Amino acid sequence: MTDTLRPVENAVTEASASPQTLKRSIGVVGGTLLTLSCVTPASTLFVVVPDLFGSLGTATALTIAIGSLLCIAVAFCYSELGTLIPSAGGEYAMVSTLAGRLAGWLVFVLSLLVVMIVPPVIAMGTAAYLAPIVHLDPAMTGAGVMLLATLAGLLDLRANAWITGIFLVLEVVAAGVVAVLGFMHSQRGVGSLVSMQVAGSGGHTDTVTAMLVVSGLAIALFVTQGFSTAVYLSEELENPRRNVARTVLATLAISTVVILVPVVAITVGASDLKALTGGDISSMVTAWSDSAVGTFVSLCVALAIINAGIVMVIQNSRVLFASARDKAWPEPVNKGLAKLGRFGSPWVATLVVGVPGALLCFVNLDTLYGVTGVSVTGMYLLVAVAALLARRGSHAKTLAWRMPLWPAMPVLLIVVLAYVLSRQETRYLLWTGGITAVATLYWALYLRPRRDTRWLVSIPQDAQA
Repeated sequence: MTDTLRPVENAVTEASASPQTLKRSIGVVGGTLLTLSCVTPASTLFVVVPDLFGSLGTATALTIAIGSLLCIAVAFCYSELGTLIPSAGGEYAMVSTLAGRLAGWLVFVLSLLVVMIVPPVIAMGTAAYLAPIVHLDPAMTGAGVMLLATLAGLLDLRANAWITGIFLVLEVVAAGVVAVLGFMHSQRGVGSLVSMQVAGSGGHTDTVTAMLVVSGLAIALFVTQGFSTAVYLSEELENPRRNVARTVLATLAISTVVILVPVVAITVGASDLKALTGGDISSMVTAWSDSAVGTFVSLCVALAIINAGIVMVIQNSRVLFASARDKAWPEPVNKGLAKLGRFGSPWVATLVVGVPGALLCFVNLDTLYGVTGVSVTGMYLLVAVAALLARRGSHAKTLAWRMPLWPAMPVLLIVVLAYVLSRQETRYLLWTGGITAVATLYWALYLRPRRDTRWLVSIPQDAQA
C-alpha cells in the first residue's frame, strides 16, 4: 500500500498530455452486445461446461448457480470501480489507483494470463462442432479462428458490435433449443440437481463431495467471467459513469440465465448418468431430436466460438494498448503497442494478441483451464480488496456508481475467494504462483526503480467529464 498512485485529479491532468485515447463510439446496447459476446454463453456452455459435467455430474448446475451468486458481489465491485476509474486498463487501472502499483501490476499479469489462454482454448473447440459438415484438424481450425478474429479486431468497434450482435443471437437460439429439448425429454426430477452424483469407473456411481464443488467454483466463476469486458470497454463507452454499471449487471444477469437454464435442462434430460458425465451435448441434442437439429445447433456453436474469439481479441488488445500507454514496457515496445490504426483500433496490440493466440492452438493446453481458474479467482480477490479501499480520501468524493451493502460485500467476497483459492489443486497454484513470481521480479528489477517513468497508470481526461 506504500507505493500507491497519485490522486485521481492529478492523474487526470497528467493523462491529458497523452494524445493516445480511444474513441467513445458505443452506447450501453452495443457495450452489452460486445460484453455478452465475450461471455459467449453458447461456447462456454458447449466447450467449458462439459468438463464440469465430467467432474461434478449432477452437481454442475448447483456449482454454477453458487458461482453466479458470488459473481453478483464481484459485479458490484466491478461496477463501482469501473465508473470510478473508467480506463481501458480494466482491473489493473482500478487496482493500481486504489491498492497500489504492485497490486495493480500483479492483477495485470493475472488478467493477461486469462485473456491470452482462453481464446485459443475455446477456438480449438470449433472443429468438433463443424464435424457434422466437415472434419477438420482442431489445432489448424483453432488457429484459423484466431487469425479471423484478429482481422475483425482491426475494424471499428461499432462495426464489431453489430457483427458480434448477430452471432450472439444465433448462439442464444442454440442454447434455447438445447434447453427446450432437454426439458421435453426429462428423465429425472429437479431433485437430481442436488443429488451430487457422477458416473465413476466400472459403471458405478460416485458421490460428489462438498470440497469437490468448492474446488469447481474457480471454473464456475470463469463461466460468467466475461462481464468484466464492460470495464475494459469503459474508455469507449458513451457516458461511462452510467453505462458501465448497467452493462456489467445486465450482462451478468443475461449470461447466467442463458448458461444455467440449459445446464439444468441437460442435467434432467440426459438419458443416464454416464451420458451426462460424458458431456457430449451434441449427441444428446441429436438423440432428443434428429441429425438436422443437431447440425443446426453445432453450427450455431461454431459461430459462437468465432464470435467469442473476435470479442476476446478486442478486449485483450485494449489491455495491451493501455499497458503501453501507461509505460509498462521498454519504450520501443510502448510505442508499438500504443499505435492506433485508421479505424481507431490499436492495431499492433491486436496483432500481438491474435498471432500468438493462433500459435498457442498447437500447444498442449490440458492444464490451462486450472491455471485460468486460479488466475480468475486471484484477480477477483484483488479487485475486491480495491473495492474495499474505494471510498477513502479523494475517491470518496468522486462521482461514481456505488454498490449496496459496502463494505460487507467486498469483505465477504475476499473471505470466500481466499477459501476457494486455497482448495485448488497444488499444481495449478504452483504454475500461477511461478508466473506471478517472475512478474514480481520484473516489477522489482525494472518497473519500481523507474517509478517516475514506468507504470504510470492514469485515467483519460474525458473519463472525468
